[in-house]
Amino acid sequence: MPLKVVVDTDLGIAPWRQVRDQVVHLITTGALAPGARLPPIRQLARDLALASGTVARAYRELEEDGWVHTARARGTVVAEAADRPGKAALLRAAADDYARAARELGVDPGEALTAVADALESLQ
Repeated sequence: MPLKVVVDTDLGIAPWRQVRDQVVHLITTGALAPGARLPPIRQLARDLALASGTVARAYRELEEDGWVHTARARGTVVAEAADRPGKAALLRAAADDYARAARELGVDPGEALTAVADALESLQ
């Protein structure tokens, strides 16, 4: 099964981060099951028209965060659920990203919290 990842250079998000985030999404939604093989770095880089180093960084970040394991014989595979970050870790990472963006925009903490509360309410 081909890895369904799309990189948009106009997003303002680093391509390696887009690859990483999309693979995490595919894993958390079950589209990539534990033990599923990811394409080799060079192949995915070619498919996405990215430098191999960009995809290598995404894979390295995925491995450091416990989403995948890399072994010479098997390549890069999705880690078992017990080895992956839990919901609390994922929520904290998302909160860190949001807090960083809010700070870069220069908004005060109250305004940032209100935006989160409004976004959560709109999803109900």
